[in-house]
Amino acid sequence: MPTSTFAAFAQRADYSLLESLQVDPQATDDGRDHRPRQVLSGHYVPVTPTPLPAPEYVAHSSTLFHELGLSDGLAHDEQFRRLFSGDIGVAQEPMRPFGWATGYALSIYGTEYIQQCPFGTGNGYGDGRAISVFEGVFNGKRWELQLKGGGPTPYCRGADGRAVLRSSVREFLAQEFMHALGVPTSRSLTLYMSREETVRRPWYLPDSRSFDPDVMVDNPAAITTRVAPSFLRVGQLELFARRARSQAHPQALNELRLIVQHLIERNYRPEIDPSLDFADQVVELAGLFRGRLTALVAHWIRVGYCQGNFNSDNCAAGGYTLDYGPFGFCELFDPRFQPWTGGGEHFCFFNQPAAAEANYQMFWAAIRLLLEGNSEALAKVDAIRDGFAGAMQQEIEAMWARKLGLANPDADLVQELLQLMAHSRADYTILFRRLSALAADPGAGLPEQLATLSESFYMPSSEELEARWIQWLQRWRDQLSASGDPRDTAAAMQRVNPAITWREWLVAPAYEQAALGDTSLVQELQQVLSHPYDEPSPDIAAKYDRLKPREFFSAGGVSHYSCSS
Repeated sequence: MPTSTFAAFAQRADYSLLESLQVDPQATDDGRDHRPRQVLSGHYVPVTPTPLPAPEYVAHSSTLFHELGLSDGLAHDEQFRRLFSGDIGVAQEPMRPFGWATGYALSIYGTEYIQQCPFGTGNGYGDGRAISVFEGVFNGKRWELQLKGGGPTPYCRGADGRAVLRSSVREFLAQEFMHALGVPTSRSLTLYMSREETVRRPWYLPDSRSFDPDVMVDNPAAITTRVAPSFLRVGQLELFARRARSQAHPQALNELRLIVQHLIERNYRPEIDPSLDFADQVVELAGLFRGRLTALVAHWIRVGYCQGNFNSDNCAAGGYTLDYGPFGFCELFDPRFQPWTGGGEHFCFFNQPAAAEANYQMFWAAIRLLLEGNSEALAKVDAIRDGFAGAMQQEIEAMWARKLGLANPDADLVQELLQLMAHSRADYTILFRRLSALAADPGAGLPEQLATLSESFYMPSSEELEARWIQWLQRWRDQLSASGDPRDTAAAMQRVNPAITWREWLVAPAYEQAALGDTSLVQELQQVLSHPYDEPSPDIAAKYDRLKPREFFSAGGVSHYSCSS
């Protein structure tokens, strides 16, 4: 029977992080620790979230509720709503009466930074508004539940610790959409808002064409609860490695060892034999994380996702998508697609493999400290690190082959296609979905097939460009002949090329209406985005399977946006 009461939910509590890792020795006993300060040691800081006043229900994920064995009715239970809108005073034993926040380090493309820390030391950078409030076991799986926008922590760097409804709706919908796409990701549990507390942030005027925000706006405060096997980040390992290298305190190396052990327990234990020597477990961890990270980035490119800000602190050490802040999905194909105004080309769509490799470099450098004196283990992890680029290339090539229905990768065929897509200004999702349909009928005329493909073009084709497309289609069809039954090939392509994608101009009205108390569009998007590979009905296709209207190109808050969340 599904868990239907808050008391029964509380019995799921099981705090492996709090029990196996070390608390900041300067922390308060009651978790009332909300002012920026340096955290010099320890893995976590106990902290109480700040409740939203008069919280209102916006949405919950029925899919995740059912996976956790929870009744949908719990989302409307008063105590459940209070907890996940920031009021941890409702906690019942064995729950803890406080949450926890963690510190981490920042590196960008392998360069260490401390400027973002208000103290200039790196000891004040971490979970500024993300507060975990529950860890438990549901249906045999361990999950951590974390409030995004739960108020200030010692890492808030002077900010208010809140999240606006706009970014909360985006994160809530995006996490469940990515799960439906088959991309490893953190998940969404609930979303509550308050119209009695507003948050002031820079944003865009209606019809703005400004690159940077041009107005300050008040938006309802909101808390979305995100869920993951853990929220351990590469940046956390990096923080403890920095302290170990500098011998910041006597327990620094041991704290690094403890958090790596905890990472293995939380995210890799089924694959790593606990009877192995610890050094051998670390070597296994290096290989497994490389495999997960390279596969993850291949998934991102497959579905058109751009993380936007893939620093080490936004890189989950468990190998899944984390921290939906300045993300976006590519519509008009552009290898340099980057929706975040603060991101720069280094974090653009096709640079994500390079960013991942830089993050892996920081991961490798951190765990390597635990192997000093063990030349055999060091050689193994070094070899794993040296093989990252090759492993990534293999994942990317296999991904393109699946998108095109090929029996074997063909880099030349892919490269020519990408060039044609750029010349025709093709819509990334629509083009590959139309190709999936064409694969079922290899005997159709090439001009007719091109006419179908042209439904994805934002720019009319010239005769020369059409001729190049015809030649490419012929080469592709020749390759498909080696892939078996055309109907099976088309079906396989449709399982990796979604029919529906995230289109910011269709999402923006949902959070704008939700701010006025109308959540119907949020619920509609939940439903539409939960089955992205299904062939949409004519009504759904007319709204969601279409090219981006001209007025939304270069529109502030839609085609690009700041990280004002």
